[in-house]
Amino acid sequence: MSEVNFLRRWSIIAVCFVAVFSAVVFFYTPSQHEPFEKRAAKIGLKFVKDIPLPGGASRFDYQSIDEANRRLYISHMGASAVVVFGIDANKVVANIGGVPRPTGVLVVPDLNRVFVSASAGDKVYLIDAAANKIIASVPTKSFPDGIAYDPKSKRAFVSDESGRAVTVIDATTDRVISNIELGGEVGNTHYDPASKLIYSAVQTRGELVALNPQTLKIIGRYNLPGCKGPHGFYIVEETHDAFITGEDNATYVVFDLTSHKIIAHGKVGSGPDVLAYDRMAHRLFVASESGIVSAFEVHTGGVRKIGEVFFASHAHSVSVDDTTGLVFFPLQNVDGRPILRVMKIVVGKS
Repeated sequence: MSEVNFLRRWSIIAVCFVAVFSAVVFFYTPSQHEPFEKRAAKIGLKFVKDIPLPGGASRFDYQSIDEANRRLYISHMGASAVVVFGIDANKVVANIGGVPRPTGVLVVPDLNRVFVSASAGDKVYLIDAAANKIIASVPTKSFPDGIAYDPKSKRAFVSDESGRAVTVIDATTDRVISNIELGGEVGNTHYDPASKLIYSAVQTRGELVALNPQTLKIIGRYNLPGCKGPHGFYIVEETHDAFITGEDNATYVVFDLTSHKIIAHGKVGSGPDVLAYDRMAHRLFVASESGIVSAFEVHTGGVRKIGEVFFASHAHSVSVDDTTGLVFFPLQNVDGRPILRVMKIVVGKS
């Protein structure tokens, strides 16, 4: 076959694929044409306020809430900054620049610090939470992302996505003490308060890996069949389950961390990314790159899907404040500017 005919044939195949894909999206994507308030109500949320954020209309990533000091930290990846939002003050209180393309962010109140992964610089930046000022940086392997913290050892565990490892940082000396090789691209990493273990999603191996934060050894590898490319996950403390999403096939699994078995599974929006959970309402939200937000009611032995709607373009990041039931979605471009869309959980309606 000549090069011209080869390219022509593949062009025809590509056009057909796009047509079929567009039809699938048209029929199966939750409606974008309903009024926003009606869509939000389907996942148990009501609109509170849109708050302008500093910086240009560019990508946001993870968030972390300091419940004691009532602050929300947002990685503004495209602006190389961390936005600090006062939850009770209902306004931006600081915008900390100088963090090259931040991804993961985690506030550690007992250290009065905020850990931020800088994907462009392959470092973790340490921010003084009182002064809103960068005080140190620590090198990682490649493309640091999710961050977890073990309060007993006072160690931070950072997912090195491209580095295929977890970097361990001694938070008392700001030094790297280990790089734990996991054999595949590492998605998010979380601390489990019940078992006192660190868990990491290894997306290219389809595994959830358990680490001992004291010995820095891998103590378990668990396959996640049906969950392709596990990246984002959330550990629900009261049920001791991990809700894990597969970014490659828009799925979720609920993994029992005691029995090490999958107890539930299903579908979410395309490109699931950040998850958040409200302990008071037992509501879990999955925000996706496609702009679709899925909502679940969590119970012992599994979950119940409340609904799934197109929330907004690039609505792939979400956080929840347990105290108020407020849910935060940083949106990169609404009428040409970035905003923080504040919603509230409606209890008893789903």
